[in-house]
Amino acid sequence: MSTVTSHRLARNVRYITWLISDTAKGLASALFGFAIPLVALIVTNDPAQAGIISAVGMTIRTLTTVFGGVLADRHDRIVMMIIGSAAGVVIAGAFTLLALTDALTFTTLLLIDIALAARTGLFDIAGESALKEIVPADAMGRAQAANQGRDAMLQLAGGPLGGVLLAAGTWLIGAAMAVLHLVAMATAWMLRRSAPDEASRIPETGATPGVGEADAAASDVGLAAAAVAVGRPNALREVADGFRWLFSRPDLRGVLFVATIVNLGFSTALTTVIYALQQSGHSTITIGLLATAGGVAMLLGALIAPALVSRVRASIIIIGGLAVATIGVFGMIPAQEPWALMVMLGVTVFFIPAINAALMGYFMVATPTELLGRANSASAVLGMGAMPLAPLIAGFGLATIGRENTLVTASLLCAVSVLLAVINRGLRALPAEGGWAAHAKQFEIR
Repeated sequence: MSTVTSHRLARNVRYITWLISDTAKGLASALFGFAIPLVALIVTNDPAQAGIISAVGMTIRTLTTVFGGVLADRHDRIVMMIIGSAAGVVIAGAFTLLALTDALTFTTLLLIDIALAARTGLFDIAGESALKEIVPADAMGRAQAANQGRDAMLQLAGGPLGGVLLAAGTWLIGAAMAVLHLVAMATAWMLRRSAPDEASRIPETGATPGVGEADAAASDVGLAAAAVAVGRPNALREVADGFRWLFSRPDLRGVLFVATIVNLGFSTALTTVIYALQQSGHSTITIGLLATAGGVAMLLGALIAPALVSRVRASIIIIGGLAVATIGVFGMIPAQEPWALMVMLGVTVFFIPAINAALMGYFMVATPTELLGRANSASAVLGMGAMPLAPLIAGFGLATIGRENTLVTASLLCAVSVLLAVINRGLRALPAEGGWAAHAKQFEIR
């Protein structure tokens, strides 16, 4: 009997609790992510200044993510989830007060964005890494696919909800964020209370044939990192361990550079479209509907993602999905009306859930538990490394070379990512979900 369907996620109460907590936090982030560029444009009436706010926030998130991985490996990850949500409540409350007192300016928006970015970087890696303590490896692909469906629902709800809240009053964005972070904090506390007496992690051995064995036989780098963790703490050395392990893996390192470039291209395109619509006089509700269209497409894509990751080679999913996304970004260039942009955005994001499920599922299976926080942060830093450039390219591009030429730049970046994916041997070798454990095992450092 195959072990691929042996664990039923719907009966895993701890996974459901984790999912509720992570979803609440994710919706809070989606609301602010939707609102911040629009509020910045409303306050400053300058795409370049709005781009600066987003770029600084992304930079701070990238920098803090490096150390967020260290914290996730040093401390109890679920406790970190609780602390991170509490910080979110405080920051959301501050944003609400600023909005109510009409004190939102370029400077205050920048400070709020920096604070929220730092919270995300320092604490969200712990929540992502905690999943391996809750879900066994034989269900990780399906768990990641379910998470992608959840993310699609957040995008589906985040745009319209954010647009309605902004139309009713900017302060409502902050109030909603505070409530959502409270929900995330309460459910994370419930998750902590439900942990087993001896430890809050799934045992490394005996979880599933082959996978538990692979984790037990962790790489020398992973064992060295564990030794550092129980010895004298050295944050920089621990950060270096995560990057060193990641770059030692030919099955992973090439994928990260591809992700960096495609993230930059897609983020630049989407930011350009949003800024251009706002500057053309479209309402926040109309712009929110654009996100809704993307959410619908991602939800449909998420429905087929479990079947794809279990039956189709990850390499085919990734390369094919990136090619389709690139075609969608090119299609945004001639699209001017919101309905046309909705169609092209749907094409762009349809296979994103399957791509992410394949990438993140394999990554979680391949990474030793004791290194998961730092490896996650290293992966996130490399994936987000160029993203602070996206709002700058979009903002200054609109002001200098115009909408079409800025979208051409974004499209070319996406095309480069597809080319790099095709020529990368490690990426082309990634198998379907059933072969992840065996494939990852052959790259362990002994």
